Amino acid sequence: MNFKEGIEKLNKKWQEIKKPELVEKQHQKGKLTARERIDLLLDPETFVELDPFVESRFENFDLNKKKFPGDAVITGFGKINGRQVYLYSQDFSKIGGTLGEMHGNKIFKVIDLAQKTGCPLIGIIDSGGARIQEGIAALDGYAEIFKGMVKASGVIPQISVLVGPSAGGASYAPGLSDFIFMVERISQMYITGPEVIKAVTGEEISFEELGGSAVHSFKSGCAHFVFKSERDCFLGVKKLLSYLPQNNLEDPPRQRSVFLEFFEKENLRLLEIVPEEEEKGYDMREVIEEIFDKNSFFEIQSNFAPNSIIGLARLSGYVVGVIANQPKIMAGTLDIDSSDKIARFVRFCDAFNIPLINLVDTPGYLPGRDQEHRGIIRHGAKVLYAFSEATVPKISLILRKAFGGAYIALASRKLGQDKVISWPSSQIAVMGPEQAVKIIYKKEIAESKEPEKLKKEKIKQLREFFLNPFQAAKLGQVDMIIHPKDTRTTLIKCLEALLNKRESKVARKHGNIPL
Repeated sequence: MNFKEGIEKLNKKWQEIKKPELVEKQHQKGKLTARERIDLLLDPETFVELDPFVESRFENFDLNKKKFPGDAVITGFGKINGRQVYLYSQDFSKIGGTLGEMHGNKIFKVIDLAQKTGCPLIGIIDSGGARIQEGIAALDGYAEIFKGMVKASGVIPQISVLVGPSAGGASYAPGLSDFIFMVERISQMYITGPEVIKAVTGEEISFEELGGSAVHSFKSGCAHFVFKSERDCFLGVKKLLSYLPQNNLEDPPRQRSVFLEFFEKENLRLLEIVPEEEEKGYDMREVIEEIFDKNSFFEIQSNFAPNSIIGLARLSGYVVGVIANQPKIMAGTLDIDSSDKIARFVRFCDAFNIPLINLVDTPGYLPGRDQEHRGIIRHGAKVLYAFSEATVPKISLILRKAFGGAYIALASRKLGQDKVISWPSSQIAVMGPEQAVKIIYKKEIAESKEPEKLKKEKIKQLREFFLNPFQAAKLGQVDMIIHPKDTRTTLIKCLEALLNKRESKVARKHGNIPL
């Protein structure tokens, strides 16, 4: 083959790869093509494709008639806002985006390259699952991908973008990634589809009811972000990456804003947001907006376990992870779902050198038979484990309540918080005074001629003696008690003082988190 013949063959191959009828097939479903998605995500003219001519070597079950160059997945590398990333984009218009042996090899190759070069990995998923015709070779393709993702976990950020189905084994790739993005009406993720469920259990359920974006956003907690369109979704991916370092050896990027110089040093609005009456709720998001750099808070899993809030924000330009109780929902108690949500986020931030700031206002872990029977002890222990294990700077601000196990998990210096700050009206105790009195003075109240009067007196005594931060400050459990107006400036000073923190770990293979 001479030079001219080689170029003609190359052009012919690229024409085959970009068949226009396959593009139209995706558009008719209201979906973008695999290549259009890459173009939306990456900076112009930066994408370099790898293995575009790879094909399946299987020919059974008429696979020889269904072969395509690239084997239904586009892989390669490019840049997002000037920063290098590796990615793959599955092509549902070809063999349903199913994963076969070579398809899996291509994905593993970019995972391996991303990990070796310290670059984020983005998987754009639109797949019907394993290619059944290739048998166990397809399953081994998934196994290789999963092994690669686990090896890269905590080394590089891994993001999965679901823009179609993610069926069967395909759903475990998102499950192993750090963040999952979904799009309303077109994203589904499930282990077994509706037809299999009906055959096994007799239950009839639609794809959307089984594994749509609403299910994974509100119920399962698998989805971290949901968007109305693919375009919005890819903008969300870009925004998330702006908070993250390239890998575990870098610090997250600092973004200085000209507006920071004009930020109010004293903010009295916090006193208007947080009511003194402990039984009154308020929206912790309003507090977050007043403390951190304007419009910098990027909430994660906003629909799941709404009694807790997690997300990334900037404080004087520094990226921080924010963990906060939400008093207006379930009084900000910690339950099973919020414990899982917080623990996983803490471990992600710790892996990628992102300091943690807790905004604490909680009466404790949620009591009740349902929580106990479903394992609140096991799930609640994850929060204790995650914070104790984390070596990044950890700062806790107690706004109102910090009771019991939730105090230990979110605000205890003994568990590993580097700085514990309190407002003067906060309450720090084993439990609320009403509950404490019932236990400590149970016998006296039962024998009293005026039990209600005695109960009120004892509650008042406990409230005055125990439920103020000055008792905790005497014991060194609270580092500083501040006026609420000084919250932002105090947090900035504490954060900057801790940025060079170094903490060694015990030599061991790994611990055993209570999963």
